Amino acid sequence: MKELELYIHIPFCVKKCNYCDFLSAPADEKSQSAYMECLKKEIALHGKRLGVRSISTIFFGGGTPSMVKAEYIQEFMQEIRRHFSVKKDAEITIECNPGTLTKEKLEIYKSCGINRLSIGLQSADDEELKVLGRIHTYSQFVENFKQARACGFENINIDLMHGLPGQTVEKFQKTLEQIVALNPEHISAYSLIIEEGTPFFDWYEDDLCRQEEGKATKVLPDEETVYRICKFSQKYLEKHGYKRYEISNFAKEGMECQHNIGYWQRTEYLGIGLGASSLLENVRYRNVSDLQTYLENNLQKGAALGVEDIEVLTCSACMEEYMFLGLRMVSGVSKSIFQQEFCTTMESVYGDVLEKLEKEKLLVNGLKSVYLTDKGMDVSNYVLAQFLIE
Repeated sequence: MKELELYIHIPFCVKKCNYCDFLSAPADEKSQSAYMECLKKEIALHGKRLGVRSISTIFFGGGTPSMVKAEYIQEFMQEIRRHFSVKKDAEITIECNPGTLTKEKLEIYKSCGINRLSIGLQSADDEELKVLGRIHTYSQFVENFKQARACGFENINIDLMHGLPGQTVEKFQKTLEQIVALNPEHISAYSLIIEEGTPFFDWYEDDLCRQEEGKATKVLPDEETVYRICKFSQKYLEKHGYKRYEISNFAKEGMECQHNIGYWQRTEYLGIGLGASSLLENVRYRNVSDLQTYLENNLQKGAALGVEDIEVLTCSACMEEYMFLGLRMVSGVSKSIFQQEFCTTMESVYGDVLEKLEKEKLLVNGLKSVYLTDKGMDVSNYVLAQFLIE
């Protein structure tokens, strides 16, 4: 039975954070209820269309999935099982934000089969949390983490963010020390990306330009400080038992996020909900991004969802994705799988690129696999761009 990953987008949040450009917004209870009904109709529609598929991972993302009533999540999990075959050992994750979690919600998540939590902390420093526009304090996070453990959750990820305004290596070290002391199974440590259309872009645009030019900054940490924070966090986490398995992700042995690994290895996935993306039979597409259109298509017309950005991937595009997604992982990409997938060798397509990057000590071209060096990971955007086929 062919495996499939499921992603379910819950686009609601209490308030937009100052750095956030995700497809999310506050919504009243009526809108949330209508949306969750649409999700049920959508999963039923896909169940009929796709036939029997084995679901290997499920991921509730957002937005803030833990903001909506836990009963909605429970009902949707029942609907998934009604229309698809969910593997017994499927990894089922829900993103949670402190300040929206309760013991009762956690108990319902556990009862309906959710076995992994991804908690968006970002920082253990309350002042940094205020700057980010988060709705919670560090103490609220700790309370939620302890509640999750008491409810029996044994697979918890904590999201952290570095490169924040005014942040230093010493400040981020304190955050890491407090999080490692809690002993989560997985830690994601991302660098802040400032996007246009966010308050952060309006506030720090000048500093961002200075940072990119390698000049001294006023509020944002300069390029050298950001680099030192990244390198320190990698060494600190690995020292404390968290193995780096992807550019920004660290896990205890055997606790790597299977859903994300599926993305990096081009496992087929189905996106459910507003603006959710799918990859099926080398066709990539995205659901409509306008909430009203999404609701009308489902509730009033009972019709198939409108989709946007449909792209039938060429063989070259699939090769590109295989390389620049797979090389995000420390283990790299397999030469034999490349040949099996594309009926040609990696060297025949990328021989010159591999030779060039190996000479620059950014990549190791082994007999069985290709993977980035530590230096290559540091400049991954440059390295991965080399695998685009013109």
